[in-house]
Amino acid sequence: MNKTFLIIQREFLTRVRKKTFIISTLLFPLLYLGLIFGTSYIGANSSTRLKIAVVDSSGKFTSAKIAEANETGKSNVLTLVKDDPKKLSENFETQGYDGYVVIPANIMVDKTPGNISVKSNRTLGAIPEVQSKLNNIWNDIKYEELGIDMQKRETLTGSRLNVSAENLKDKNSNGTFAMIIGYAAGFLVYFILLIYGSQVMMGVMEEKTNRIAEVMVSSVKPFQLMLGKIVGIALVALTQFLLWIAFVFIIFNVSKAAVVEANPAMGEMVQSAQKVFTSVNMGLLLTLFAFYFLSGFFFYSSIYAAVGSAVNEDVREAQSLSFPITLIIIFAIFMLTIAMKDPTSPVAVWTSIIPFTSPIVMMARVAYGVPGTVPYWQLALSMILLVASFLFMVWFAGKIYRTGILMYGKKPTWKEMIKWALRK
Repeated sequence: MNKTFLIIQREFLTRVRKKTFIISTLLFPLLYLGLIFGTSYIGANSSTRLKIAVVDSSGKFTSAKIAEANETGKSNVLTLVKDDPKKLSENFETQGYDGYVVIPANIMVDKTPGNISVKSNRTLGAIPEVQSKLNNIWNDIKYEELGIDMQKRETLTGSRLNVSAENLKDKNSNGTFAMIIGYAAGFLVYFILLIYGSQVMMGVMEEKTNRIAEVMVSSVKPFQLMLGKIVGIALVALTQFLLWIAFVFIIFNVSKAAVVEANPAMGEMVQSAQKVFTSVNMGLLLTLFAFYFLSGFFFYSSIYAAVGSAVNEDVREAQSLSFPITLIIIFAIFMLTIAMKDPTSPVAVWTSIIPFTSPIVMMARVAYGVPGTVPYWQLALSMILLVASFLFMVWFAGKIYRTGILMYGKKPTWKEMIKWALRK
């Protein structure tokens, strides 16, 4: 155990002292700052205000109604014009309009209107906002012609069925918030597995190329060496991850007032985010996230380390052998989307228990509530299997490591690697 601790210490200190670790740790907060202020600045300075000419052949769309509708949105301006549609189609741009729309003369409130298109020489992405504004005007026209006064309009507008899902076993469970948290946690584990798992593989390849591993294998058991390397790199990943969380927390609180003032929409997002975090048991969720993050990392890193010990310095060999591992992690993301829709379905339950997919899928399920959605026995079985699989995989990969780390000049197959592992 003392030798394993020394290897963990060596892996941790060697990597946190590297310039790449310091630069990448500092780069993320800077990119985060750039993302917040950059998007706010670009959003404030790059928005275009579409000018749409409205030719009304029905006589129902008045200037007053269009002026009132223009108050509801600033992304586009509707202007009632009296031009002939054919003549307008030829010179609407010279008149300063981005497009024009023609309201047909036969449009009637008791018949479903046909398709009305905004004519333009450009592809306009803001058409839904123009459509919303025209529909608001059309609603006013319908209410007037049908004799519905303001009080009845408010009654009709406010009278609607609000349908929401309620978990009878867990009254506090909220499907929308759970979905947001589940997706965020699942994708976070996914990226960590891919980024830091491949770092373990590259680290083993580097030591094999430098012949350092030959000396280490003669002094410690492969299991100890493998365990020390994986735990050491996991601590590096955890350190960097916690530093990023601390940086983002500080930046978020310092810049929150300025960002909200510059972008009111961001303020609504901040309030929504605060509501999400206060609606769930964050203590339990963070504990489970730490467990599945570390256990999933240990499990996959041991496989990546076995691949790294089997190949030479050729990166293409490493990529071809690690491709099946990457596919399994991507498969877990597909299972995550299924689990988000129905966290109690058989597919969601079993993929959250099987160790190959459980680190990602279980994080999606636990956000819906424990034990309401995820019974204790399922959570316990998933955690026990993941820990047992991790220990088995370290032992299994250590045996591959023992043979592969001393082999050069030959690209092994998965079949040969399994033979190395089964050799006594």
